[in-house]
Amino acid sequence: MKQGDLVMRKSYGGDVIFKIEAMTKDNAWLRGVNFRLLADSPHHDLERVTSTRFYKHEEMFEEQTNESVRSLKEPSAWKRTGRTQGKSKQTRLQSYFELPGKVLHLDGDPRYLKKSMELYNQLKVPAKGFHMHETNMADALYQLLPEIHPDIVVITGHDGLIKNRPNHNLMDINNYKNSHNFVNAVRVARQYEKNRDSLIIIAGACQSHFEALLQAGANFASSPSRVLIHALDPLIVAAKVSYTPIRDTVHVADAIHPTQSGLEGMGGIESRGSYRMGVPKLNHYANPGAF
Repeated sequence: MKQGDLVMRKSYGGDVIFKIEAMTKDNAWLRGVNFRLLADSPHHDLERVTSTRFYKHEEMFEEQTNESVRSLKEPSAWKRTGRTQGKSKQTRLQSYFELPGKVLHLDGDPRYLKKSMELYNQLKVPAKGFHMHETNMADALYQLLPEIHPDIVVITGHDGLIKNRPNHNLMDINNYKNSHNFVNAVRVARQYEKNRDSLIIIAGACQSHFEALLQAGANFASSPSRVLIHALDPLIVAAKVSYTPIRDTVHVADAIHPTQSGLEGMGGIESRGSYRMGVPKLNHYANPGAF
């Protein structure tokens, strides 16, 4: 086996497909293909993944993604009721423009970032994405936050519990591969904007230290039950927040429902939405994303 090979771990029943990131004499360092998981394994526990199995795995991933997208409520449906009720006929028929919440997405995996940006575009969520190692995210936010002025920040990549530690305490952040990096990044973002309704922070990856991320200032985080999360779950939550009106509360269960990992994989606190509507409709020269 060599770096770049697709493998699965025999002792785990081949539940996750990994790519070999690096190898030593006895062990391989692994990165999840469709889950935000970092792991290591002895060589003898690894088995190469056939192209047939990999493509089936990719088809399943795409179907899960499509299912999550279908589960999201129609972003514009709320505008056909509620806010227009009680207004004059002229007001109801007046054209409008939309300002969904703007997302700043930091991702430790370039492949997942590419998929995320494609899905943001599909959902018409304005987003700027940057790939960087998890250790660099806190420093990057000092520059990116005042430059981009996002409504929502997604801080994600890869994580996982460290095996064979003498201390198996799940509350000890030193037992996680990247949770401390995510916590540091959340703290920088929350220092920039202390109001949890003015800047929504979504942070974490597979098995991340959920409690530490919330305490650092995240609105939504993974992983309450220390389970694996689907690669696009943080994005799904961000899209829900982006299209929830600012007058409404994003209820945790509603935001998490479209994800694949559910409340075992993602959790958080009630927060306000980021969507705004304006009238009259802007002419074609205007750029709503500039607001």
